[in-house]
Amino acid sequence: MNPCDTPMMRKIFRARTITPWSLIEKETIDEIIFRTSNPRNRLILELMARGGMRIGEVLNLIPEDIHGRKLVLRDPKSGKECEYVYIPQKVAERLTAYIREEGIHPLHRIFPICYETARSFVIKAGKTVGIHLRPHDLRRHAATYASRSGVPIEIVSKVILRHANLSTTQRYLGKVSDSEAMRWIENLYA
Repeated sequence: MNPCDTPMMRKIFRARTITPWSLIEKETIDEIIFRTSNPRNRLILELMARGGMRIGEVLNLIPEDIHGRKLVLRDPKSGKECEYVYIPQKVAERLTAYIREEGIHPLHRIFPICYETARSFVIKAGKTVGIHLRPHDLRRHAATYASRSGVPIEIVSKVILRHANLSTTQRYLGKVSDSEAMRWIENLYA
């Protein structure tokens, strides 16, 4: 008998089950963003859903970090000195206009709120369309939408999500339904 094959050892070293994430359609995310009337909250939602940013990264942004459509993340989660996030032109324009209108100092945080405040308004925004929305769901949406739109997984992983490993990104993307697989095969070989 194997001395490591005991109930306690099996419990300690059991394989972790990965819970599948429910995918949120682009139309639902768009509706959530467009229904958000507060400019600050709307920008935060857009940066997470369109830029794939983590909520902490959004809350730590300062005007000095913005270089057009390219945002610099200081002290990112990866441990690197800095990372870059690329956002759509319209979001970049709204962000710079918001900074100008609010008169935010170049070295002060653009969104001076705490994590819990941001998390609560994200949940509230999801309830307006009848879904349970968490901040990380918006980042996951950015990855899934890019992948389903034909962006190579390497770009989704390294540029949008800034992951070190593709396996981490694959967990974000969820399962592909049979109908979606057939549609992609048809588009590929039609």
